[in-house]
Amino acid sequence: MVKTQGCITSTVQRSLSSPFSCYGIGLHTGETTTARVLPAEPGRGRYFVRTDLPGQPEIPAQIEAVRETMLSTELVNGEAEIRTVEHLLASLAGMGIDNARIEVDGSEVPLMDGSARSWTSAIAQAGIVEQTEAKSSILITEPVFVRKGDAFVAALPSDELRFSYGIDFELSAIGNQWHSWRFDPETFATEIAPARTFGFAHQIEQLRANGLIKGGSLENALVCSTDGWINPPLRFSNEPARHKLLDLIGDLSLLGTFPTAHFLAYKASHGLHTQLVRQLSNL
Repeated sequence: MVKTQGCITSTVQRSLSSPFSCYGIGLHTGETTTARVLPAEPGRGRYFVRTDLPGQPEIPAQIEAVRETMLSTELVNGEAEIRTVEHLLASLAGMGIDNARIEVDGSEVPLMDGSARSWTSAIAQAGIVEQTEAKSSILITEPVFVRKGDAFVAALPSDELRFSYGIDFELSAIGNQWHSWRFDPETFATEIAPARTFGFAHQIEQLRANGLIKGGSLENALVCSTDGWINPPLRFSNEPARHKLLDLIGDLSLLGTFPTAHFLAYKASHGLHTQLVRQLSNL
């Protein structure tokens, strides 16, 4: 349990220099949408706008807006919803973008190639601008964690912002693997963003029967079977662990600003990630 924490000023807020757009199919809906990401004023945070709905409702990228966490993170505001937000939010937060308006003409963010590489490339091309207002972050001074069985995610006291993730699957092609990354917008694009989402061949039919992964394909997800990877090669030997770390960063971005801590996760999920965010948001 955390009893103490301090507020420290770290640096100034940042936004985009210019807008950019990406389009593609949504993982679960199978619908093609376009996401247009624009600069936003200081203090505005990251937020979505459903441009296809009457009144163009806004959906804040904040923990209070989380509704569903089954195989992706979904945000809602009233009747407006936006699904599979984690890769784009991780890209913005990982590259240090604090304020952004994200317009989407449908209910799901495009999956692109299953990674965040397209998003980070577009952000770099659009440019990043420092704003005048400072931002502050919470310093974690005692461990905070949530767990379910042997799965957990924790925020540990640390002098630096770091993320570490471990996974363990029976399929030998994945097995037990870890990755650790110190927060650095310069290396996010090369070390974390290219890692693609992954799934299991024996689960595909059941997931589709439940109305999920309608847009999933071998073009936007790595698929693993008992015989190994169906669509190699991998971009990293531990690409699945890196992708889980990407998901964690996206979910933690719902805090607005990352606390200074070492975030350590093992066999966790969007559900556990967002449970930790809720605990941290109450500090």
